[in-house]
Amino acid sequence: MENGTATQGEGRDPSGFLSEIIGSQVTVKLNSGVVYKGELQSVDGYMNIALEKTEEHVNGVKKRSYGDAFVRGNNGVRISKENSLEGDLGKTGSGDGVTDILRQTA
Repeated sequence: MENGTATQGEGRDPSGFLSEIIGSQVTVKLNSGVVYKGELQSVDGYMNIALEKTEEHVNGVKKRSYGDAFVRGNNGVRISKENSLEGDLGKTGSGDGVTDILRQTA
């Protein structure tokens, strides 16, 4: 927190953020390093994620395209909203900093 102002999603309710980005282009990164990019359709309480128009990237290289994809939340998941102007891996956020949700697996 800087000067009493929350930055980069600090102090935000994760479920509120997730419901705001339904229908948006997102990047989903697993603990394994595999990255999925697609349109977020739903997220449940276990962080299971449904995507449409999905691409799978391994080591920064596009490997496959899927119509629909389901990512299990127990893989350890980081969800970032894609910036509409910069779609490269690592270029995420809505212009006000990266906003993401991280779930660590036990």
